[in-house]
Amino acid sequence: MSTFGAAAANHNPNKSFEVLQPPSDSVSSLSFSPKANILVATSWDNQQVRCWEISRNGTAVASTPKASITHDQPVLCSTWKDDGTTVFSGGCDKQVKMWPLLSGGQPMTVAMHDAPIKEVAWIPEMNLLVTGSWDKTLKYWDTRQPNPVHTQQLPDRCYALTVKYPLMVVGTADRNLIVFNLQNPQTEYKRVVSPLKYQTRCVAAFPDQQGFLVGSIEGRVGVHHLDDGQQNKNFTFKCHRDGSEIYSVNSLNFHPIHHTFATAGSDGAFNFWDKDSKQRLKAMSRCSQPIPCSTFNNDGSIFAYSVFVMTGVRVLKITTHQQQRPTFSCTCLRNLKLKASHELEQVVESEGCFWLEND
Repeated sequence: MSTFGAAAANHNPNKSFEVLQPPSDSVSSLSFSPKANILVATSWDNQQVRCWEISRNGTAVASTPKASITHDQPVLCSTWKDDGTTVFSGGCDKQVKMWPLLSGGQPMTVAMHDAPIKEVAWIPEMNLLVTGSWDKTLKYWDTRQPNPVHTQQLPDRCYALTVKYPLMVVGTADRNLIVFNLQNPQTEYKRVVSPLKYQTRCVAAFPDQQGFLVGSIEGRVGVHHLDDGQQNKNFTFKCHRDGSEIYSVNSLNFHPIHHTFATAGSDGAFNFWDKDSKQRLKAMSRCSQPIPCSTFNNDGSIFAYSVFVMTGVRVLKITTHQQQRPTFSCTCLRNLKLKASHELEQVVESEGCFWLEND
């Protein structure tokens, strides 16, 4: 088993900003409001869902704890309603709670399964909540009604879910990837065997709904297009590895503006990539503990990630430039000022970035 050795002495090598009053146990999900810099985290400690308001003043980032609610057992997932007023959270108590956060209302149960709920997503185009569970079902809920409007059987336990309407992709045990067209949600659009050899950990739909990313426990990400005519564009690449040590890819997030993406893994690292040019844009320094989850805020200016167990939740300021390609900075990194694409190529090369492996 790998150890972090001397790296453990520096649990925040990227000088990211740590939130106040973080959870005391592992964070299972992070979710930013689609309307404001309000961050919600679910965790295993006291079965809590916590909320912070994240503010920026120049290069500084600060957090203000706002509120919290509890479940009866550990909480595994969270999402926001599209108007930014309400949070949904689900977990090992087999229920989803709807929390009217902005109005200060009390949480109420709006969904139930026969086993822990691993994934939850709000679909604004349908005004429905979708939940994925280890009971091998996917359920759609109108939160005004006690029963699901539809229950979809899955081939195995739900491990991951991503929605970019009308595309939804569900990753289950046994490497199944189930694709749905939400314009016809009661029928599978396509079933794909993962291009990766081992257990699926995370999925992320392309912003243009033409495909998805899939990450697994083997330190590899697959880029998959749905159109049969674009299968020659599919590839996989290795990441979150250190010599012979291989780490799980735990989180995949597309930047909401530039459509590059971030990976976070059990090696304690998070990296930024461009799938179209097949490049890693930035490799951040490794933290001393695994990173189980991460997310961007609604305009992509803040990247939030959690570090396993002891060190809570952090936020990293992200700067952008006029060519609509992202650069990344925190207090320990220089702020890259790029004016043309050829300058980006020079910086990418000088910063140690590389072409992805197509194997």
